[in-house]
Amino acid sequence: MIRRRTALAAILAAPSVTRAQGRFPSAPVKLIVPWSAGSSSDVQLRSLAELAPRWLGQPVIIENKPGASGTIHIPQLAKETRPDGYTLGQMHLAVIRRPWLVRTPQWDLATDFTYVIGLCGWVVGVAVRADAPWKSWAEFRDAAKKDPGRLTYATSGIATTPHVLMEDLASRTGVEFTHVPFRGSSDGVTAVLSGQVNAIIDASTWAPHVVEGRMRLLAVLTPQRAPRFPDVPTLRELGVDLVGTSAYGLVGPAGMDPGVVRVLHDAFKQALFDPANERVRAQFDMPAVYYDPEEYRTVTLQQSEYERRVVQRLGLRID
Repeated sequence: MIRRRTALAAILAAPSVTRAQGRFPSAPVKLIVPWSAGSSSDVQLRSLAELAPRWLGQPVIIENKPGASGTIHIPQLAKETRPDGYTLGQMHLAVIRRPWLVRTPQWDLATDFTYVIGLCGWVVGVAVRADAPWKSWAEFRDAAKKDPGRLTYATSGIATTPHVLMEDLASRTGVEFTHVPFRGSSDGVTAVLSGQVNAIIDASTWAPHVVEGRMRLLAVLTPQRAPRFPDVPTLRELGVDLVGTSAYGLVGPAGMDPGVVRVLHDAFKQALFDPANERVRAQFDMPAVYYDPEEYRTVTLQQSEYERRVVQRLGLRID
């Protein structure tokens, strides 16, 4: 009788995911990547998908669904997907910012998602051509102050993270730049190298050109200096309290079982800090920005408030 009561107590104390639906996962987990195959985000998330099954015991299947600046998957994830843990998607800054850019938001960050894990970010930086006259951020900033609007900068599009960060930076430092949006970051790099545009702000598409001596990195927006570019200062070191890593993570639909969330979180955390994934992230200058589920929800909502203030101050709209 004592053994039977002990067994019953153990069952009742077990996570609900085990009691209600057996061991999770019992089938492959789908991870929606809202970018084209071969992009840096895709390569990084594929690395996690290859590693996580060691701890999940089931495959992680990547589904590429590019479009709408990486947000095309979010309405489906928020409104149509079962909260059983078998479908996850990437949460990133465009998803966080978009509700403030449109008149009728399609999702609510506070109520429509279950936050699983914060993963990593990027080394965002401002770079110019190697033979440009500005040897530092201070020289570039001072030149812009002397001739407002003359200096130009490239980004991958209007209302993207680089655009918002550069406009916020300009506002904080009292200067005016002219924004030149391109369809992609590589086009912006080409424009800088050809002399059409003075600078680019982006997440490390400039890196190989800096390494090979064709471009000069003036500053990075990470909290600490970038390991590959230890001589380049952060904006904080230069007196501007602005950090932008374009961090991202994984979410599922609202209402996921806490036991399921824990299983997924633990597997992807192990994958994130696996040496194989660390090598992939180093290749793309993607530092770990890890958060557990509760922390990730908190920092996402805090980021949403920052995006609201900046978008409203700059008057950005996409509809």
